[in-house]
Amino acid sequence: MTGELIYVIGPSGSGKDSVMADARDRLAGSGALFAHRYITRPASAGGENHVHLSEAEFQARLDNGLFALHWDSHGWRYGIGSEIGLWLSRGLPVVVNGSRAYLGEAVGRYPKLLPVLVEVDPDILRQRLLARGRETPVEIERRLARGERYPVSHPRLERVDNSGDLADAGERLAAIVSRNLHSMKKAV
Repeated sequence: MTGELIYVIGPSGSGKDSVMADARDRLAGSGALFAHRYITRPASAGGENHVHLSEAEFQARLDNGLFALHWDSHGWRYGIGSEIGLWLSRGLPVVVNGSRAYLGEAVGRYPKLLPVLVEVDPDILRQRLLARGRETPVEIERRLARGERYPVSHPRLERVDNSGDLADAGERLAAIVSRNLHSMKKAV
């Protein structure tokens, strides 16, 4: 019995981290696991609660096969630890914060992966990116244009709209994860 990898994706600023945090709180004690990402971006940069690694630390882990998934984006390196393999082998659903550009590679490694796309109205997305202050307006426009180059298509794709109340989006993601958690328990 293997658990399901739930691969959450969406454009930067869509609120993936907030939606995942809300869903994690709702599912505390359920058996669903939310993996932290290993990122070369400093923890002080804001955003998700991730494990900061220097370039050298990241490369050492990569060289030693300690990432189940890894990619580069926006000048940073991202990794999902190989510990998810143990969690999945125990039949637990595992939620990860993924990358739209890396989805094909992730599906190749985890064919039963369930992609979940966090979407947001484009005007709201632009406002969120401006409000967080990490990038200049020109960089934001480039990021928005880049986002349009990654349409997501997958036969099992689930969608979560985060244009409105965060609690609604978190509840939707929690319901998706919970549905998979319950189907795992029934199969056992």
